[in-house]
Amino acid sequence: LSPARTLATATRVLRQLRHDPRTIALLVLIPCVLLVLLRYVFDGSPRTFDSIGASLLGIFPLITMFLVTSIATLRERTSGTLERLLAMPLGKGDVIAGYALAFGALAIVQSALATGLALWLLGLDVTGSPWLLLLVALLDALLGTALGLFVSAFAASEFQAVQFMPAVIFPQLLLCGLFTPRDAMHPVLEAVSDVLPMSYAVDGMNEVLRHTDTTATFVRDVLVVAGCALLVLCLGAATLRRRTE
Repeated sequence: LSPARTLATATRVLRQLRHDPRTIALLVLIPCVLLVLLRYVFDGSPRTFDSIGASLLGIFPLITMFLVTSIATLRERTSGTLERLLAMPLGKGDVIAGYALAFGALAIVQSALATGLALWLLGLDVTGSPWLLLLVALLDALLGTALGLFVSAFAASEFQAVQFMPAVIFPQLLLCGLFTPRDAMHPVLEAVSDVLPMSYAVDGMNEVLRHTDTTATFVRDVLVVAGCALLVLCLGAATLRRRTE
């Protein structure tokens, strides 16, 4: 990895995104809109919003970053941009790290806006520190970015990239403990959920929701989510293709 080349790649991606207001709106505004919608769906039961709002605060950024990153990376490959970049003295690691840095910067903005909206405007009641909530939301968004970069290597079109969502995101959504406690699931499904990163993202949010101090479980959850994001980024660099045949 070359810091200069990685930074140059990230700058180029951000410059392109600046001219795509619809993508920026999807990344930054959609999680906020979904949180507002959820808050008033449970307008007559604020405790329900408190119980699931924190979990969805992490899930919404993960999903939106996954979609946008996978499609944007695939577009670079199908247009030939990626092939031209890799013909230069630019390694696959530089490309993946540059994309991760660019979308990670957007993830910071996205997570900060969604967390601030949930806590100070929608009245989400959490026991722990808001900064810990923001940390988990940011890591979830980065995990979505890493997953999007990874699956883009296996898609031949933007439509196929979207099709990966039911295979990659939906099983995690069902098994993460959002709908029912994981220990109440069938033992086989509980075992599967134990190896899915979204399960630890939801657990981390719930730890902040219930505890005033940083717990050992919270630290474990944060490390697992961060480790999974790093691992998937490495796999993304290893599987990155110059172009789509």
